Amino acid sequence: MLEKLAGVEERLRALDEDLARAGEDHQLVAGLARERAEIEPIVTAYRKYLNVIEELEQAISLRDGDDLELRDLAQEEIGELEAKRDSLEAELKSMLVPRDPRDRRNVIVEIRAGTGGDEATIFASDLYRMYARYAEGRGWNVDILSSNETGVGGFREIIFMVKGRGAFSRLKHESGVHRVQRVPTTESQGRIHTSTATVAVLAEADDVEIKIPDKDIKMDVYRSAGAGGQSVQKNSTAVRLTHLPTGMVVQCQDERSQLQNRMRAMSILRARLYDIALEKQQKKEEATRRAQVGTGERSEKIRTYNYPQSRVTDHRINLSSHNLPAVLDGDLDEFIDELTTQEEAERLKAVEE
Repeated sequence: MLEKLAGVEERLRALDEDLARAGEDHQLVAGLARERAEIEPIVTAYRKYLNVIEELEQAISLRDGDDLELRDLAQEEIGELEAKRDSLEAELKSMLVPRDPRDRRNVIVEIRAGTGGDEATIFASDLYRMYARYAEGRGWNVDILSSNETGVGGFREIIFMVKGRGAFSRLKHESGVHRVQRVPTTESQGRIHTSTATVAVLAEADDVEIKIPDKDIKMDVYRSAGAGGQSVQKNSTAVRLTHLPTGMVVQCQDERSQLQNRMRAMSILRARLYDIALEKQQKKEEATRRAQVGTGERSEKIRTYNYPQSRVTDHRINLSSHNLPAVLDGDLDEFIDELTTQEEAERLKAVEE
């Protein structure tokens, strides 16, 4: 641990030197200052720890000396210093736990109806409302980037941005397959149906982190149309972007101008490419980082919403809530807190090893 802390202290010195040389490059200065602000508290605690260790060594030396009066005083001081040392050690271990670099970012959430026909699209709409209410409770803003509505009040797909400090850290474990078990309103026999929807949570990326050359983008424009042929635009304002190297396609048609739709499509594309790049990096560096809470793969069933029993179960942590209406109204903290605790415990274990 001490070697890691010494490395962090050296990094702080290097950042100070880089900041002194950065000059008028405001983008570079902002990035360096952000990193410095993140590691400065660690270095401050580390230096306090070194001072306590030095004082403890001096007290031990006095306790083992010939002066009887100083021995008693030193012994008393040793007890206090050992308590400080242990407290600082625990604090430093916690501070050294690797943080997800995306935790403070805004997020782009993509919800898509899975198996279950119209019922799956209605469930996708329910999930959107759940996350929107959760965001509302935290004072975050929700901005729909793209949607594909159905005639039954559901979404085949809805993509939206959640803007707020720490949004990604709270929502990142929502990625995966969500399953609902209930009797659809269209079911005349009262049979319970099982439907699914997939959720993908992506950290917002800016154009500095993910540079997309114009030659890698094919843009098509077309007339947008709402559900059932509603809201047809006379002009070609809808935008379809194809990322040629990956074949990834993003479409946006909700805005009334082609430029706005293109900007929204680019933000979604950047977030997806950033997610792919970071996932590759994390697989190399932290193969077991999220073993306890699941991988977040889109194919992984993570949660079941059972209406007959008013139960919501998260399968990754074997945690159930028997207040389904509250959960669907945005009361997700019980699940999110437990998933976060599991993740941090796994990271702390890696530091201690």
